[in-house]
Amino acid sequence: MKLRAWLAGLFLSLLSLAPASAQDGLNIINDPGNPQVMGASARLRDDPAVQGGKALRIQVRRKGANPWDATAQTAIDQPVKAGDQLMFAFWVRLEKGEGGATTTTLPYNAVQLSAAPYTALFVSPAEIGPEWKLVEVRGRMEADHPAGTLNATIHLATGEQTVDLGPMFVVNLGQD
Repeated sequence: MKLRAWLAGLFLSLLSLAPASAQDGLNIINDPGNPQVMGASARLRDDPAVQGGKALRIQVRRKGANPWDATAQTAIDQPVKAGDQLMFAFWVRLEKGEGGATTTTLPYNAVQLSAAPYTALFVSPAEIGPEWKLVEVRGRMEADHPAGTLNATIHLATGEQTVDLGPMFVVNLGQD
């Protein structure tokens, strides 16, 4: 229940980020309260500095052979149409960087196909540090995609590091 309250608070903060025309019909197309973490350990913790007061602490034990060897992702459980504009948004901070680093780059924050070949539909890197930061990645769909065929993904295996993550929202902002 606490996680749901946290998500509701973040939802309200994201509502203000959407264009006025999209606010009437803000359409979250994933389950922000059900992120999946692979290749790293994660635990929910209290953090009053982030919207909603909860964060998922993800500990990456070592740099992976590939940046995708540790990921956080969320399934997009609604269909999207060609021309839809999507926004993938999440709060993130670096708790502990490799070798004491205070900043790092998350190279791949994307909406992608959820099965091989995992093609990115839109992607952007994000520089993070010790302060909470809201990352937004936006793109326009070039084709229709049925529910369950896309996900939003963050690659984390860029070093031994601990990353705090807020809920991951994917919002369909519509055709324009």
